[in-house]
Amino acid sequence: MKKNYYVTTPIYYVNDQPHIGHAYTTLLADVLANYHRLLDTPTFFLTGTDEHGQKVQQAADKNGITAQEQCDQTVVRFQELWDRLEITNDDFIRTTEPRHKKIVQEVLQDLYDRDEIYRAEYEGWYCVGCERFFTEKDLVDGNCPDCGKKVEAIQEANYFFRMSKYQDWLINHIETHPEFIQPAFRANETLGFLKTKELQDLCISRPKARLAWGIELPFDHEFVTYVWFDALLNYITAIGYKSDDKKFNQWWPATQQLIGKDILTTHTVYWPTMLKAMGVELPQSVFAHGWWLTGRTKMSKSLGNVVDPMEMVDRYGVDAFRYFLVAEMTLGQDASFTEEAFIRRYNSDLANDLGNLLSRTVNMLGRYCNGTFPTLGKTAIETGPEKELWETVQQAVIDMEESINTMRLNNGIASVLTAVRKVNQYFEIKQPWTLAKEGKTEDVATTLGLAAEALRVCSALLYPVMPKQMSALRSIFGLTKPNLEHLRIFGVITAGITIPKIDPLFPRVEQPKEEKPSQPTQKKQTKKSATPQKTTEKQEGIITYDDVMNVKLCTAKIVTAAKLEGADKLLKLQVKVGDETRQIIAGIAQHYSAEEIIGKTIIIVANLKPAKIRGVESQGMLLCASTGDHLKLITVDGELPNTGALVK
Repeated sequence: MKKNYYVTTPIYYVNDQPHIGHAYTTLLADVLANYHRLLDTPTFFLTGTDEHGQKVQQAADKNGITAQEQCDQTVVRFQELWDRLEITNDDFIRTTEPRHKKIVQEVLQDLYDRDEIYRAEYEGWYCVGCERFFTEKDLVDGNCPDCGKKVEAIQEANYFFRMSKYQDWLINHIETHPEFIQPAFRANETLGFLKTKELQDLCISRPKARLAWGIELPFDHEFVTYVWFDALLNYITAIGYKSDDKKFNQWWPATQQLIGKDILTTHTVYWPTMLKAMGVELPQSVFAHGWWLTGRTKMSKSLGNVVDPMEMVDRYGVDAFRYFLVAEMTLGQDASFTEEAFIRRYNSDLANDLGNLLSRTVNMLGRYCNGTFPTLGKTAIETGPEKELWETVQQAVIDMEESINTMRLNNGIASVLTAVRKVNQYFEIKQPWTLAKEGKTEDVATTLGLAAEALRVCSALLYPVMPKQMSALRSIFGLTKPNLEHLRIFGVITAGITIPKIDPLFPRVEQPKEEKPSQPTQKKQTKKSATPQKTTEKQEGIITYDDVMNVKLCTAKIVTAAKLEGADKLLKLQVKVGDETRQIIAGIAQHYSAEEIIGKTIIIVANLKPAKIRGVESQGMLLCASTGDHLKLITVDGELPNTGALVK
């Protein structure tokens, strides 16, 4: 089995600015590379830009600049975005670089000399957008079968790669190497194509009279290289093919080549047959992920629904953006991106679960352990809820490792969040605030120390996804970059270190408010009703059934709680009511600490008009029972499947 890890992204066209699709593939490669680096696996991560071809030339003509100037101006946008997303690629290749062009020409000359490339007249159909030739039977309703746009009739001399002779070999390779094309249903797509159609030879040139922007054929100066034949070779030119044998042999074959599903054919038909003809081993795996959609619609510049990664990073932070992309998409399937979905996941996973757990743990360490980390006995996790919690954390370690190997990163992240929620549940079981009141300092130390150790492990598992924020979390407990060998060890945090006070790691964000259309002013009623309305006289202190039904009581779960600044009696609560999160200001601070009420399912008046309390909006009222100086929250007996249930 290959011990080194070499991961690649497609190289991106420089005819326009990068969008979320570019960001996702590159981010996915970065996360995979980061995980393998933490495992001390020698890792090489390559990305770059595809800078030749007709689309680049057309963009340059439209902008009134040369093709090279178009490349030089646009490539910066990709490099700036990768910096903003904290991408850790080891190399960035541009196909206009001499190191690439030289090797492309050597490959072409070698294939031509061995009669793998020949000249012939061509008559058929050409799609400018896809930069591909098609036969008449390939067309769908007379249009390009891939993009659906009109094609052009072309008749000209060109050079062709004898791709057709490798059809049977490629079918056999795919069938005997199930790991080569992933997910498996993408392999079936390629096999279906190969088994139902006769593979044609590939046109690998364009006459300069029609397109001058490309790598010149070394054996015919009147032609340039077809952009795909040029671009695919970047995966080996960047690591020393025909220029540095030691480097090339160290990294090739690639472990994981990541692509979008729209370039499946080029990477699973063109690319392997090219390598076979060259006598070069095939990559271990080509993984095709799905598209990001808006609702059920593919993102498209023409539709104006493309997400700008820069804007999302500016608005919500780089780590939150990285987290959403990796956690939301099941690799291989399409996923939907909306800002509403982004905010829901951010608030649920990062603000309410992970960030809130960190705040609770740090605050209670400050309050009950004098701000220092306690000494933990090795037997602390051998029995009871402590053993159950640590086993859940360890299961997250196992699941994350498996998710990396199976390319199911969203499953690994979900398991880590399960462990985080388990710690919050553990607090409700142990109630360290009650233990502290009872003077059980050793039990408090065990509870809070175990919670911190769980956070340590979870932060290491999430570090490749959110390196900046997980580094900040780890620094609170005196930890540096994760060591994955410590994940299965309990008691790594040094006893006696000072635990600092912190600001929220992931402050909650609010959904953007939509402007309501102005309502037309209703005309005043000028005519009196023909039938006088009956009035019912109420008895003092008695309400009707309708009065009761007008009050909407719902269950709600408290997800965060904190003292309202400048008010000793008030707590500011964030409560989850169904899919909605509300803020309630409650005068219960003298009866409950913020830590002990988090996680409780309470009852609120859900249709109370919002009011400002000490300048802070309160969106409801919670119910309590009191007698004398004693006050207790009215809570629900047991767990309900969801919050927001009507109280009857």
